[in-house]
Amino acid sequence: MTIALYDLAGKDGRCFSPYCWRARMALAHKGLDFEVRETGFTDIGAVADGASRTLPVIDDNGWIVAESMDIALYLEKTHPDAPSLFGGEGGVAAARFIDAFALANLMPVIVRMCVKDIHDALQAKDQPYFRESREKRFGATLEEVQAGREARIDALHDALTPLRMMLKRQPWIGGDSPLYTDYIVFGALQWPRVASPFPMLKPDDPVAEWFARGLALYDGLGERMPAAA
Repeated sequence: MTIALYDLAGKDGRCFSPYCWRARMALAHKGLDFEVRETGFTDIGAVADGASRTLPVIDDNGWIVAESMDIALYLEKTHPDAPSLFGGEGGVAAARFIDAFALANLMPVIVRMCVKDIHDALQAKDQPYFRESREKRFGATLEEVQAGREARIDALHDALTPLRMMLKRQPWIGGDSPLYTDYIVFGALQWPRVASPFPMLKPDDPVAEWFARGLALYDGLGERMPAAA
């Protein structure tokens, strides 16, 4: 039966959450049928009787799983005959490292370059919550946090250097084909692609080529979500 994926949605059903994109790609990788249930920030508390304070959440015919990594591990366990997300226990350990790398080196840089754009991409009912919570987190207005991003783009390009070096030897973080490790970094870059018109990658960057291949996976699952204009 079809799995329900509760995905964070902004205006016009534009889904941008990096963690939800990990889950989308994982479900597609496994070849599973799923339906997206678009959910605003202020509606998360009503999902699955308050099962989680964050998204993604999946409802697999009454079995509720939250958190992107836990969802991937659940899918790996419950669908062992489908293509593996990890390629073994070593792949799970590698995914935890890539998760930490993205959290420490990519996400903080990216969010500071598009946080006001993310606010503007939200449904009106979610904007006050987002502004208040993020300004409290940053200790500055969204406008102040995002200002001067043109001078800070090199920090993102530098943070992506390990991926750029790896791509000289193999097409995917997972090796010859993508694994969940790829979806972690893919989600981090799909986030600003959907939420912000500010270009994060240089067109001739090998990382941009890798990201384009990721967008094309699973009949263009990623690229079917329009980029911000």
